[in-house]
Amino acid sequence: MMRVPEEVVGRGPEPLVQRGGPAADLLVRSVQVFDPGSGIDEARDVLVEGGVLSSLAAPGTIAPPEGVEEIDGTGKHLFPAFFDPHVHLRTPGQEYKEDIETGSRSAAAGGYAGILAMANTVPPVSSPADIEALRHRASNDAVIPVGFLATLSRDMEGRDLVDMAELREAGAVGFTDDGLPVTDAGLLRRALRYQRMCGGTIALHEEDPSLSAGGVMHEGEVSAVLGLRGIPSISESTMIARDADIAGYENGRIQVQHLSAAESVEAVRAARAAGVDIFAEVTPHHLCLDESCVRDLDPSRHKMNPPIRTAADREALIGALLDGTIDCIATDHAPHARQEKEVPFEAAAMGVTGLETAFSSLYTHLVLPGTVPLETVIEKLGCGGRAFDIEPFAVVEESPANFTLVDLEAEWVVGEDGYESRSENSWCAGERLTGRVLMTVANGQVAWRLRSFSLGVA
Repeated sequence: MMRVPEEVVGRGPEPLVQRGGPAADLLVRSVQVFDPGSGIDEARDVLVEGGVLSSLAAPGTIAPPEGVEEIDGTGKHLFPAFFDPHVHLRTPGQEYKEDIETGSRSAAAGGYAGILAMANTVPPVSSPADIEALRHRASNDAVIPVGFLATLSRDMEGRDLVDMAELREAGAVGFTDDGLPVTDAGLLRRALRYQRMCGGTIALHEEDPSLSAGGVMHEGEVSAVLGLRGIPSISESTMIARDADIAGYENGRIQVQHLSAAESVEAVRAARAAGVDIFAEVTPHHLCLDESCVRDLDPSRHKMNPPIRTAADREALIGALLDGTIDCIATDHAPHARQEKEVPFEAAAMGVTGLETAFSSLYTHLVLPGTVPLETVIEKLGCGGRAFDIEPFAVVEESPANFTLVDLEAEWVVGEDGYESRSENSWCAGERLTGRVLMTVANGQVAWRLRSFSLGVA
């Protein structure tokens, strides 16, 4: 039986864990610093000493201290690093797809300085010992700070609630059965009651299996033409409405994962208008694609859950991003081995990778055409931790250095030089994108550099 604490349980350990490494000492000269949150958009010299951003000054005015690496930032942009609240690291049990080291390196290659790992591993993360073991591994392997969510139901079986208080004390950032919906409304209600005592945001994969079972893509014109069983948008939106009502009734906090449909946007809007403490995320692939892409029947790129939906749904998601209904962009980075994807569409695993391409794909598909401002993309990629009480990174003096250096003019072909991820099922594999991450500094450590940039030829 779950232990009931006598008083509200604290946060437990620090939510994010990273392996130790040398603190960065570097000077980025004459770089365009763009941090919408801090109100900076101008060329600066950026000095990092001992991992701390010690000075922001006019270009060419900082004399580099001895031993500091100098980087020419002319023509480049420096943004606050991104944060992804929805990543699958496949540890434990499926390290042939991804592990903490490769997944965190993939994140660093995409400009991220923090991620949260989902709990649907093998076995699922359901006990304090599971959380402690993962945090220990991250302290040895994670190249950027990583936090871990625990399951909501024991072993994701949808029946018994995990011991939320003990898991929080062990370091669980939140709770989710991601990959599976919480079909038992009573279970969710009990979880929200315990949440009031121990904290920990509940992240929800919203899907009604009685409506979606057997579906492999969006239910609509394209599924009819292809003869594939579809997943209707109401399988998502009706569950959001139900769970938001429960959360509102219990004064709880929920994070609605990977919105995909116009009806879902309206459900979130209605919940927020009713005073529900609800956060919502959307993926780059749902913002950039519509169901027509599935005509190629390429499961490596275009089979995921929730599925890519109609052009109208895509427009609704973009509108919700712009008006603030959607709080953040999360990749739902879901690596799979080649043999799990190179099968007929119906039999292939659901999910695509996205950490290494998130910024570039959004910049190419949304910013360059003038659909979404660059400011919005930077903000929404950076604020994914807010639902879990983790504030966005900022480019400010006397703070730990968390930033990414980007060349907005660079063009590159996804996958041409391989991936940092162990898996290759990128939704934009083979696509030519504009804008590329050159370097990421995470919690004061240089976490990643583009190889050509390291050689000074980027």
